[in-house]
Amino acid sequence: MIRLYDTARAEVRDLSLRRPGRVSMYVCGPTVDNLPHLGHGRFTLVWDVARRWFTFQGLSVHYVSNITDVEDKIITRARRESRSETEVAAQFEAEWWDAMDRLGVIRPDDSPHATRYIPEMIELIASFLERDVAYVTSDGVYFDVSTVPDYGLLAGQPLESLRAGARVEENNEKRSPLDFALWKNAKPDEPSWPASFGEGRPGWHTECVVMALGLLGEDFDLHCGGLDLKFPHHENERAQAEAAHRAFARHWAHNGWVMVGDDKMSKSLGNFTSLTDLLEKTDPRAYRLLVLRSHYRSPIEISPATIADAERALGRLDALARRFDLPELGGERFELASSQPWAEESLELYERVVAFMNDDLNTPLAVAELFEALSVANASADEGRVAAARRLAEAINSLFGAMGLTLLAGSYVLDEVAEKLVLERDAARLARNWADADRLRDELVARGWIVEDGALGTVIRRP
Repeated sequence: MIRLYDTARAEVRDLSLRRPGRVSMYVCGPTVDNLPHLGHGRFTLVWDVARRWFTFQGLSVHYVSNITDVEDKIITRARRESRSETEVAAQFEAEWWDAMDRLGVIRPDDSPHATRYIPEMIELIASFLERDVAYVTSDGVYFDVSTVPDYGLLAGQPLESLRAGARVEENNEKRSPLDFALWKNAKPDEPSWPASFGEGRPGWHTECVVMALGLLGEDFDLHCGGLDLKFPHHENERAQAEAAHRAFARHWAHNGWVMVGDDKMSKSLGNFTSLTDLLEKTDPRAYRLLVLRSHYRSPIEISPATIADAERALGRLDALARRFDLPELGGERFELASSQPWAEESLELYERVVAFMNDDLNTPLAVAELFEALSVANASADEGRVAAARRLAEAINSLFGAMGLTLLAGSYVLDEVAEKLVLERDAARLARNWADADRLRDELVARGWIVEDGALGTVIRRP
């Protein structure tokens, strides 16, 4: 049984599915006004790992993640650069998908765009006005949060406490500072759509309600996103579904911040770092491994030092893949757990990793277990127990593949001289002529090769 921390209940609990064997999953996606940052990278990796693990365990996953392509920041950038909002959104959506592909994130089954669901948003807002759940002001339509008895559930605070701590709003027509915009009246040279309550465009909090319900239906299983979305965005989504008398998410899950020093990473704090820039400077797998080594609900620090450490760990994994000539898994290719020939050492490892992963996606303990197994596999091979070592290595590869981390054995074309030196070194080692073996290693290194001792002989690769 898979268990996750439920933000709404503030406890780890079983993931209760609407339909046995199927997971319906909604992950709040990006506003495409800029290059993706490291926080974007973390939440997409966290929920990609969850999706992959559910699939590996034999569940069928319907994964939806939206694109916000109409929003204040997009409009501001378009004006500043004398471009249309459509051009800005198209450019940065392309940048988004490029970054996701480089990270190895599987694309959503559905990636709805806000602008394509505006008729449904208008219909929802009109129903709120008819039932006095919403009200009109001079600048748009607002949702009255006092009409939702348990407003503040995801924040873990009652309405009065939230109201007391709310900042003072410039709009004095609002009944409460917590009331939020469902519809923003049209302004000159801004995108707008006709509605019975006035020309305009939707507020951000209304998009995901109609898209999640439209694509996944009522009572869907899991709503995910970064911790920064818990309140007010996700709370406001939930409030609208409650007001519409529509069963919304069964389970809410949120991942922690990306930290730089003692601060969370954000553009407003001036520590914004482009994910695109990181992916150009390092192996994208290093970021995935760094995310896996931190529990998804905990903060994670991204720095040159933490990335370098992850790259060193990747080197150990790739060395294992070369030693045992393991196939490349991860990406969109991995095998279901039920199809694996788990036996002896591999079965024990599988069961330990499953116990950690099914207990609130405890990837740090799962990864630690896999690295311990890596050491055991190498030691077993060194001692001549090659079959047992290979079983363990194949299990490590399968389990990392299930988390989306590909181990790379690499393939290099050997020139005639390098091939001859490898054969001579293997013969020297077989004859226990260690001086010649060391001399031949040095000669290969001088020719630009990295030399490793594999279970089946000398393995060489380029740096």
